[in-house]
Amino acid sequence: MAHIDLGLDERAHPGINGPMLFRPETAGPLNQLAEALLRAPHPTLTAGERELIAAYVSGLNECRFCCASHSAFAAAQLPAGMPLVDQVRADPATAEISDKLRALLTVAAAVQRGGREVTGAHVDAARAAGATDLEIHDTVLIAAAFCMFNRYVDGLGTLAPDDPAVYEMSARRIVADGYRAT
Repeated sequence: MAHIDLGLDERAHPGINGPMLFRPETAGPLNQLAEALLRAPHPTLTAGERELIAAYVSGLNECRFCCASHSAFAAAQLPAGMPLVDQVRADPATAEISDKLRALLTVAAAVQRGGREVTGAHVDAARAAGATDLEIHDTVLIAAAFCMFNRYVDGLGTLAPDDPAVYEMSARRIVADGYRAT
């Protein structure tokens, strides 16, 4: 049960969905941010790769709902699907991803620990692996935003369903319709 009364059935509106219904005036900007970061056209990072960054950071933050959601969203948009997502979440150093994505995940992990944890060496390594300044910028912003989203969900003590089918159903909706008020 959430820490506050959201005035709804949490089973029907788990995780971030309940708080967004509770405060629609903040849900709009939060959904717009997620849409811009994860779904909007990007010159080089696919929606699946951006969702993978979100899932990875959410896993590092131990946010069950966001990690499961964005893992499903990434899997639905990556050719290698959930096996790749699981590899990345377990150990990006050995996952079957590009050196560039591996370096960006290293940057994302540094952001998750704290903004000042990102060093010039992280940025230089990402550039050496082929990352552009736009990709580095967007990785930092995705990681920072997901630290906020994770804390929003967990700070209110929202429900994180155990059934993977819940997240797969949400993934189909997100892939088809994007982020919008629930």
